[in-house]
Amino acid sequence: MNSKNSPTGFPVGCHAVDIRSSRVGRVMGHEGPFVQLRPTGGGREWDCPPEALRHASTSEELRVRVARLNRESRMP
Repeated sequence: MNSKNSPTGFPVGCHAVDIRSSRVGRVMGHEGPFVQLRPTGGGREWDCPPEALRHASTSEELRVRVARLNRESRMP
């Protein structure tokens, strides 16, 4: 699904930044008026109104992916 088909402009699977907290998350779905985000490394989802979101930049996506890979490489 591309952003033109998404009701909020944030399709499932894309990365977005919650501008209220500067947290980067992966869009997991849409529930009512909210976009549901999950930290890239896993964790608890949170709801964010679409007006408080912006698309993550390439460097922000890369930063969270590298952080996740670093955490995974330290696991036994």
